[in-house]
This record gives sequence, structure tokens and C-alpha cells, in this order.
Amino acid sequence: MKIILLISAFLITSILGCNNQTINELPQQNPSETTTTAIAVTNSPEKIKFKTEFGADLFSLKQQTNEAKLVDGNEQELAKMREEEPGKLKIKNASDKVLGYVIREKGLWTIKNPEQTQSLYILKRHNAQKYTLEDTTKKEIYQIKTQNDRWEINTPQQNLLYQVRIRDGKTSLRNASANTVFSTKSEIAPIAFACFGLDILTREQQAALAYAVNLTGGQ
Repeated sequence: MKIILLISAFLITSILGCNNQTINELPQQNPSETTTTAIAVTNSPEKIKFKTEFGADLFSLKQQTNEAKLVDGNEQELAKMREEEPGKLKIKNASDKVLGYVIREKGLWTIKNPEQTQSLYILKRHNAQKYTLEDTTKKEIYQIKTQNDRWEINTPQQNLLYQVRIRDGKTSLRNASANTVFSTKSEIAPIAFACFGLDILTREQQAALAYAVNLTGGQ
């Protein structure tokens, strides 16, 4: 009887030991690697979607490597922009007609005509809190600057035109009456988002400028 009990105990110990060894040999997933991958995907959106105050799709900026497309709320292409060479962005419409260029330098973005013979507008970074848009005569058209928890787009006479507000993961463009013009929950630099409030530009120019500014975070 004792021999039988000893044999049974030996068998049970052996089985448990094998099971523990099998569990220990299973490949372990690194939680930090999984989290890092998820964050990397979340922080690198390819599409910036703009919606109306009531949540309807208005237009989107679909970003890809060295290029982007502007589409309307029905996904119809309005314009495309491609970096032909470092710092030089070509703007075309849906029919492949060249609309102009955005030339990017450090703290300076110049919108040029299709023939590249004339500078039309220049977005200039003065410091981290202030930007200006000038015309070809270097006359100031807009001032874009931080004010408390928001960005403001003003005339040179300090008349408020728009505000860029960031709250609860949403970036909104609001007019002088504090009504929302459109908003996005996608990641975009506030100064790049503000480019869509520069009414003197066409929507295609706004999108190209915003894309160029967003590439460097406004630097």
C-alpha cells in the first residue's frame, strides 16, 4: 500500500512540474511594446476630417508620404499637393491643373503663383506665440497669436476675426460671435488649423498651407 502511495505521489509531482515548465516556456508579450505600437498608430492619423457645427462631414485633408489630398464631404477630390523637392509643395486641382506652390523655409511659408514668378502671400513666424500673413508688398493682412487658452486671428487693427479653441480633444474654428464654423478631432497643429481661417486664401491654398505648416509643427 505504501509503495502504491509513493508511486502516485511521484506521478502527480511529475505531471505538475511538466505543466509549470510548459507555462514558463510560453512566449511572453511585452505590454510596453503593445502600448507603444497603439500610441504610434493613434498619434499618426493620415486623414484630418473637418465637420460642421452639427457634425456633418465638410471636407478632409488626406495625408500620405510627401503628399496630401483635399476632398469634400462626399470624398470628391478638390485638390492635391505634393512635395516635388524638399521644401517645395506643388498644388493641383482635380483636373491636374497647377494652382500654385508653397515654398517652405524655416519659420516662413510663401505661396507662389502657378508660374512661380510671383510671391502671393507669406506666412511668417515671429515667435512661438505670433505669426503674420503678408501680401507681396509685405503689407500685413492677418495676425495670428495665442491669447490665454486659444489662438486668435486678428486684423492688423486688432479686430477679432476667428478663434481656434482646443477643448475635450476637439479643435474648433469660431467666428467673432463665438459660433463654431467647423471643427476636427484629428491631430493637427493649432497654427496649421488656423490657416483655414485665412479668408483671403482659396480653400486649396488654405489646405496646402496648412499641410506645409503641419509638417513641421509651425517651426
